[in-house]
Amino acid sequence: MTATPTRTARAPKLNPLGLEKTAYKGADSTLCNGCGHDSISARIINAAWEMGLKQQDVVKFSGIGCSSKTPAYFLGMSHGFNSLHGRMPSVSTGALVANRTLIGIGVSGDGDTASIGIGQFKHLVRRNVPMVYVVENNGVYGLTKGQFSATADLNQTLKYAGTNPYMPLDICLEALAANATFVARSFAGDAKQLDALLKAAIAHNGLAVLDVISPCVTFNNHESSTKSYAFGKEFEIPLHELSFVPSYDPIEITEEADETEVKLHDGSSLVLKRLGNDYDPTDKYLAYRTLEEARQQQKLLTGIFYIEPQTPSFVDTLQITDTPLAQLSQAQTRPSREALAQLMAKL
Repeated sequence: MTATPTRTARAPKLNPLGLEKTAYKGADSTLCNGCGHDSISARIINAAWEMGLKQQDVVKFSGIGCSSKTPAYFLGMSHGFNSLHGRMPSVSTGALVANRTLIGIGVSGDGDTASIGIGQFKHLVRRNVPMVYVVENNGVYGLTKGQFSATADLNQTLKYAGTNPYMPLDICLEALAANATFVARSFAGDAKQLDALLKAAIAHNGLAVLDVISPCVTFNNHESSTKSYAFGKEFEIPLHELSFVPSYDPIEITEEADETEVKLHDGSSLVLKRLGNDYDPTDKYLAYRTLEEARQQQKLLTGIFYIEPQTPSFVDTLQITDTPLAQLSQAQTRPSREALAQLMAKL
C-alpha cells in the first residue's frame, strides 16, 4: 500500500520588511457591496505592501462622507485623523509640518473636495504639501442619500435628486489651475494602473492628486452616468502604460523611443510606455488641452496628465529643521526671556 504524498504548504509572500500583505489591512468595510471605494482601499494596501512602507511612518487623513470612512479599512497600524467636512487639507498641512518624516495619505470624496472643500483643496495644491491626495469620485453624496455633488454631469438625472442643471467641476483641471506638481486620473476597476499611480504618488516629493472614478453602486451606477462601472469599462482610454520602478529595486531600463522615464526626487522613477499616443506628461498646456478635449468627447482618459518634480514641497519651502517640530523640546521651541526682551525693544 503506497503512502499518499503530503503537500508542503507554500510559504507566504513577504515584502521587503518581511511582512505578509494581510498585515497592511484595516477593519472590515461597512460600505455597500461592490463600492468602488473598497477597490481603491485594496490598491492602497497593495501599493504600501509592495513598496515596503512602515505603517508607523504613515498618517491617514479624511473629511466626511463614504470616502472618508475608508482610511479605517487600510493600514491598520498607521496613524489616522478623520476631520470635518472639507477641512482635511488644513489638518493634514498642520500634521505634516509638525512631523516632516511622516508619509501623508489623504482620502476625500468629490463632495468633500469639489464642493464644501474646494477652497481648502486649492490652497493645499498651490502650497505643494507633500502628501498623496486621493479623490474617490462618484458624482453624488452617497452618505446622505445621493444628492448631486459638484462633479455630477450636466443634465444627469437621478431617481431621488431630479436633473442636475449645473456644469461639473473637473478635479484634475482644478488641480492644474492651482499649479499642482502631480495630477493623475484612474478608474477604481483598473487595478494594475491604479497600483502604479499610487506608488508614483507616494514617491513624489510634493502633493500628488489622484482623481479616481469610483462608482456608487447604490445611487449612481446607471449606464448613462460617466461615473458608473459600465461607462468606465467601455470608455476608459489609458494615456500610457504605467510601471513604477522603486529606488530599492535595481532595474535597468533600456532607452527606447516609445518610453519616457520621469525621475522623482527620491531617486525612484516612473516609466511611461507610449501606446501610440505621443503624450508628454511634463507639458502643462497639453494636459489642459487633453482634459478639455476628453470632456467634450465624453471620454474617460486615465493616467498621469502632468508631473513636475522640480518645485520644492511646502515643508522644504518653510526651511524648518530636519528634526521634526513635534520632537523638539520646549526649550528649543520657546524663545528665552532675553530674546523676547530684545524683540520688544526693537518694536
